[in-house]
Amino acid sequence: MDKIMYRLVFNRKKHLNSRGMALVQIEAYLNSRKKYFTTKVYLKPHQWNDRRKKVVKHPNANELNYLLVSMVTELERKELILWKQGKVVSLDSLKDKVAEKLSEGDFLAFYQKEVFKSSLKPASKKNHLSTLSVLRHFRKAISFSDITFEFLTTLDAYLRSRHYHINTIAKHLKHLKRYVNVAINKGLIDAEDYAFRKYKIKTMESKHSYLTPDELECLEKLQLKGSDLTMQKSLDAFLFCCYSGLRYSDFIHLSEDNFKEINGEIWLTYTSVKTGIEARIPLDYLFNGKPLFLLEKYKENLKHFFLLKENSNVNKDLQKLANLASLNKNISFHTARHTNATLLIYKGVNITTIQKLLGHRNIKTTQIYAHVMDRTIVKDLGSIAHS
Repeated sequence: MDKIMYRLVFNRKKHLNSRGMALVQIEAYLNSRKKYFTTKVYLKPHQWNDRRKKVVKHPNANELNYLLVSMVTELERKELILWKQGKVVSLDSLKDKVAEKLSEGDFLAFYQKEVFKSSLKPASKKNHLSTLSVLRHFRKAISFSDITFEFLTTLDAYLRSRHYHINTIAKHLKHLKRYVNVAINKGLIDAEDYAFRKYKIKTMESKHSYLTPDELECLEKLQLKGSDLTMQKSLDAFLFCCYSGLRYSDFIHLSEDNFKEINGEIWLTYTSVKTGIEARIPLDYLFNGKPLFLLEKYKENLKHFFLLKENSNVNKDLQKLANLASLNKNISFHTARHTNATLLIYKGVNITTIQKLLGHRNIKTTQIYAHVMDRTIVKDLGSIAHS
């Protein structure tokens, strides 16, 4: 029996939609018959080279071309499965194979079940479920046998075509890898078919945003008026975490019980929501006691101070506040934690002390601020040279 032939076809119906675009389809040809499979890729006429069957003059041309080739490869893979199963290979059987949903096991349902039954923290579960949402947008149904090397490269290309940052893509793929490994351990995927054996998850070094002493001072001196006063608590909470190094998740779980007076000094003690590590912070000694001034400001209703909006909404406030303070920098709540560590190292605080203050399990996590230590050495040596 002859093999099915595939080719890419643009604007088969010779009709553009309201945005002046048309669909790219995959034409499958066998025994004088044709069937068409959608790629869900829409282009403008000048973005398609019909002779070369390629996307051109598009900002994501390379990614889209890779995606289209991967889709053709996936059809050929399904055709090969039919051959191996001893089934009649026809355009109709290929169409049925493409439409097949749950007969080989529903990986998406498995993924969701494993997330909910896991011991992950609520915030982590929400993060893992965001990957599930991405997978469902990529494909409405995914079986265990669908997860191949080709599947991963196609998913990667799909996310790149939608302008996901490379580290965000890596995060989603790491989540997927976790549940593929669980499926293998439970015998739902053959270890010989492990898709991540050949596929390497790519990342790039993140630039940790932090405030300089001058930038921090600009926020400290910011006077809010009128409608901007609604952002005052977001500002104060952010400053408190610049001084104390707390994460958003730890700040919103604080209560009066976390503050202890020991030998006449106020200590903040808490167990990190993310790591489960206990941290003890002497507030009197941090940034000239500035965190205590903020606690004093809210002493009549300290519980209210720790009730913040959703992290994403607080981050929107912070970006507005940065603009009001004329800071040419993108900041988020986590910038406070990086600011705390960076400024303490710059002041000469020992890195192991900062590790304990931040509640890092491993010193390597704290050493991401090594570049600041290098600047401190240069500053100290410079002062000697000019003395």
